Amino acid sequence: MSPEGKVATILNSTFVRPAAFYINGFSNIPHVKYYYVFLCFVYIMTVLGNGFVLSVIYLVKTLHTPKYMIVFSLALTDLCGSTALIPKVLDTFLFDRRYIVYEACLSYMFFVWFFGGVQSWTLVTMSYDRFIAICFPLRYHSIVTKPAIAAMLLVTWVVLLGIFALAAGLLDRLSFCGSLVIQSFFCDHGPIFRLACNDTSLNNIMVYVVVTMVICIPLILIALTYVCIAISLSRIASGVERLKALKTCTSHLILVAVFFLPLLGTNIAVLTSYIHPNARIINSTLTHTIPALLNPIIYSLKTEEVLISIRKLYKNKVNVPQIKFNSKNSKKRNVIYSNKNQMLNTSSQSFHSTV
Repeated sequence: MSPEGKVATILNSTFVRPAAFYINGFSNIPHVKYYYVFLCFVYIMTVLGNGFVLSVIYLVKTLHTPKYMIVFSLALTDLCGSTALIPKVLDTFLFDRRYIVYEACLSYMFFVWFFGGVQSWTLVTMSYDRFIAICFPLRYHSIVTKPAIAAMLLVTWVVLLGIFALAAGLLDRLSFCGSLVIQSFFCDHGPIFRLACNDTSLNNIMVYVVVTMVICIPLILIALTYVCIAISLSRIASGVERLKALKTCTSHLILVAVFFLPLLGTNIAVLTSYIHPNARIINSTLTHTIPALLNPIIYSLKTEEVLISIRKLYKNKVNVPQIKFNSKNSKKRNVIYSNKNQMLNTSSQSFHSTV
């Protein structure tokens, strides 16, 4: 047998799939449990905020528009992404359950990165909505329709589902014959495949594919849409109209900054300089959790339509008991009046009969 054949036989016979990984997390930080309590608070507020936005959009018929289909998708993605990450992080470190089953680890990684990718492309869809609204205002309602937005969101979910399923599948072909300690706060893609003993070149390629699909292409598309928006606004003569059009983009620009700036900062810092693992974990956790917390706050406070809808819902809830009370009183009055009329009629009839 040739040397290459012998090596292949050895590799095949020593393929190791571990039963579980160990998530290392922070090292040598006193009172670290307070940080996890903070994450617990962030998760509770994220669930309440995004649940509130979802409820308002669902209940108010005037918000059943293509624009708010995108907002609904973003709130749902934030809710699912936070639920995929934070409860497991709290379970891992607050209750010291750091061992995670191999299959559970891969699914954990898949859902965290999948919802992060969907959030990125939902922001791209929002920028497309603003681009059409400002650059082609007369054709907005014919271009940005519910079927068109639904198709864009569906394509986003399906494509990203395929990409991250492939990333998880490529991890499944690796052999782990050395350390099983993941140097991160969750089952992250990079720290997992770097533990492997066999060839990881395809996994390295997947890293570039994921970074390109989740960060680079979305940022380029958003930048291009705002270049077109800036050119279109420069052609508007009235400064008041220009400012009015720009205000419709402020919420989206804040969302983009909140999501992409920490993500870019963390990745650039990792590539250009050494970051202590504890600092990197703090940056990563905040990057994954804070945007989902802030998004509903930004959209509730910065969007006039949502504020008006919230006021309408509040007024309707206040008025409903009064209407019920008034209806009950009116029914009682009607019964009393009808009884009085019946008594008068019977008395008059008895009077006439006696006469």
